Amino acid sequence: MARPRKPLLSRDRIVATALALVDAEGLDAVSTRRLAAELGVSGPSLYNHFKVKDEILDAVADKVVGQVDLSMFDGGTEWRAALLEWGRSYRAALTAHPNIVPFLARGPGRRPTGLRMADAVFGAMVDAGWPHAQATRIGALMRYFVAGSALGSFARGFVDDATAYDPEDYPHLGQAHLLAEHQQQVDEGAFETGLTALVDGLALQYERLRPA
Repeated sequence: MARPRKPLLSRDRIVATALALVDAEGLDAVSTRRLAAELGVSGPSLYNHFKVKDEILDAVADKVVGQVDLSMFDGGTEWRAALLEWGRSYRAALTAHPNIVPFLARGPGRRPTGLRMADAVFGAMVDAGWPHAQATRIGALMRYFVAGSALGSFARGFVDDATAYDPEDYPHLGQAHLLAEHQQQVDEGAFETGLTALVDGLALQYERLRPA
């Protein structure tokens, strides 16, 4: 009987395994030695696909950004609605993989998917009538806001012990111990409030830019 063949080592397998490690244990868990062990191969074989660890993390980051929907920038969607749709899709991708967010926060670098996203946002804002400089700032502030919202849970930052919030010391935190219990409602509500306020504020700026 023929022995079963090991799956061929490929960039996709390496990236998928690295992403699983990042999700489970964080960025520090990724090393060529650990990946080789997880994949059942020798360490040097990874160098046929990636020269250094940061190249692997770049590919992982690009895989996550590739989950973001950019179709709203293809044309036909009003810029405010497009930013809202994109912001929600962007956050969904990052909150599914929060451990990669600190690496993503460095910017797109040379990552193709990250650059395509930056290009799509910038192009859509310019096409909508925003000056180039302000279109750049819009892309930046959206990245700050979305990445910040995906880094961690606000609600889970409060312990579920009512005795931690002595009313003499914290007279307005009498219900803070309940926040973690309602984590999704609190965190998603906060994101929606901020996203709407951000886009509404941009709309006011946009009106001031238009000729009288």
